[in-house]
Amino acid sequence: MESNKNYQVLLYYNYVHIDDPEEYSGEHLQFCKDLELKGRILVAREGINGTVSGTVEQTTKYMEAMHNDPRFADMVFKIDDHDGHAFKKMHVRPRKELVTLRLEDDINPLQTTGQHLSPKEFFEAMQDDDTVVIDARNDYEYDLGHFRGAIRPDIETFRDLPDWIRENKDQINGKQVLTYCTGGIRCEKFSGWLLEEGFENVGQLHGGIVSYGKDPEVQGELWDGQCYVFDERISVPINRKEHVVVGVDYFDGQPCERYINCANPDCNEQILCSEENEHKYMRGCTHGCRVSPRNMYVKEHDLSQAEIEERLELLGESMKQEA
Repeated sequence: MESNKNYQVLLYYNYVHIDDPEEYSGEHLQFCKDLELKGRILVAREGINGTVSGTVEQTTKYMEAMHNDPRFADMVFKIDDHDGHAFKKMHVRPRKELVTLRLEDDINPLQTTGQHLSPKEFFEAMQDDDTVVIDARNDYEYDLGHFRGAIRPDIETFRDLPDWIRENKDQINGKQVLTYCTGGIRCEKFSGWLLEEGFENVGQLHGGIVSYGKDPEVQGELWDGQCYVFDERISVPINRKEHVVVGVDYFDGQPCERYINCANPDCNEQILCSEENEHKYMRGCTHGCRVSPRNMYVKEHDLSQAEIEERLELLGESMKQEA
């Protein structure tokens, strides 16, 4: 068996012009497969954004090859040790945008973006009374972990963020605005958009949450919970000084940091849920999802109709008692 330290996960992005994203995607996919990497990479005319996993040898070769390309010579790789692959397959896909804001007038981060703040600078700026900190991620990412005191925009996708800001300008106007995301790529555009909207003092966490957690000086301080990541790890720790659980179980409100997807593929809602409650509720986020003929939990555990009805009856009784 491979050593726990033999695999690495690379997280990276680079805003740089790519002439033909579709052609490059095909070539890059073959290159990654030849190295036996697994992961997910997006390519657009505006650049590249990816997460890949492989052995130390494979990922080192990948980083060396990318740095030998003048377009990616200065690209920063965030590296996590892991005990195996963090993905099942390798995908490289062309896209119109690296991050989906769908603005009428797109932002070019190479021309307009907020001030890059180091982890230490961000840590210090967060504690200024005249500062607001905006989480640029989706709601389910925030719910698992976030900076202490950060604003949670009521959004489900990144493209909803501009509308939310316009509707909530009163709590932001006149303040220093700090924004952050997982690896930094969303903030490059979002902070630039904030400047275009007239906000004057805008800073972004350079390298994102992942870099903040690795910084030897701040050690992830003022981060509560875990950081959501888009691979099979689901989450990674950030605060190396103290761990505060902020996630709560969807069903009983108890502290929880375990994400699952609703077993009904027509729903697929992502919820925080203990292993006990996953079985109790048959991984269904609602009664309709639990009794759905497509419920994957029922199929995985080969439950008979009688067993389903028995569980639903027990669940009904326990819910009555809780009420």
